[in-house]
Amino acid sequence: MKLLKFLTAGVFAGVSFTAANASASVLDTVKQRGVLNCGTDNTAPGFGYLNTTTGQMEGLDVDFCKAVAAGVLGDASKVKFITVTDKSRFDAVLTGQVDVVFAHTTIKPARESSIAIDFLPINFYDGTGLMVKTDAGIKEFADLDGATICTTQGSATETVLAAAFKARGWKDSKVLTYENLEKLFSALNSGRCNAMSTDKSALAAWAGNAPKPADYLILPDTLDKSPFGGFVAANDSKWRNALRWIEYGLFQAEESEITQANLAEKLKSEDPFIQKFLGVGGGYGKDFGLSDDFIAQAIKAVGNYGEAYDRNLGPTTKMYLDRKGTPNALWTQGGAIYSPLWN
Repeated sequence: MKLLKFLTAGVFAGVSFTAANASASVLDTVKQRGVLNCGTDNTAPGFGYLNTTTGQMEGLDVDFCKAVAAGVLGDASKVKFITVTDKSRFDAVLTGQVDVVFAHTTIKPARESSIAIDFLPINFYDGTGLMVKTDAGIKEFADLDGATICTTQGSATETVLAAAFKARGWKDSKVLTYENLEKLFSALNSGRCNAMSTDKSALAAWAGNAPKPADYLILPDTLDKSPFGGFVAANDSKWRNALRWIEYGLFQAEESEITQANLAEKLKSEDPFIQKFLGVGGGYGKDFGLSDDFIAQAIKAVGNYGEAYDRNLGPTTKMYLDRKGTPNALWTQGGAIYSPLWN
């Protein structure tokens, strides 16, 4: 009987321990730690890039990391950037090395179903493209039959290229893979590849930042859709939902014309929606385990979505990607950047 009671107590203790673990959330861990570990690239200008002049990380993905730190911890500086590659990014979040990844990652069903991650909202709409040296005389994808095309290891582009070759009956074309975009660009310049293939935004960034941008030609072909989204480990709805609504908050802020510059003025607004949205006298924070001013904190840190976009990909940047007429415009302007209802 004593043995039975001991075993029974052990079983219930194990159940209690498992239940406690199951209820734990990365949100609680980040709050306790006081720092957000955010995985991002450092070789993707416009998205995640280490500026060697300033020594600072910059890019749209970097701004999403800062927005999360501000929304969760109330301070955009409380973020530790951890470099991930196309190959390492999923393991980094699954092993707890990072709390979230923003690294120009294409949303695909197999990634959520087999890797055990949950994607956050689409924050940039892109497409798979190709870039060649201008003097190569290549004008379109059809000219690359039998060529060697390079891309990054572990990227969705590998699958896209294989499907494109098969669909066209190309049997002599080859794919070489490299660890990151920097090495990929070097491979194109050295002649190891006839073309480099990745998201068109990354191609525009590398060409725009080159000493002689005219030396590179981005082909007109788009081989496949490539919607980007951040991601977290699966089955942690508390953490995932908090981050989803921080992102949606940046989308809504642009729609509601709330900016870094006018935030202080908007905090004094008598509009009931604006008041609740910004957490004045109550808000949505308690629904997500955050402070009521979590959206205001995110806006204060990086501005609304349009401001973050323009800072990193706008007309004053070398890799200018015009939002007009693309899915990256607000839905009110014919695009697909859209926040669900808040009220």
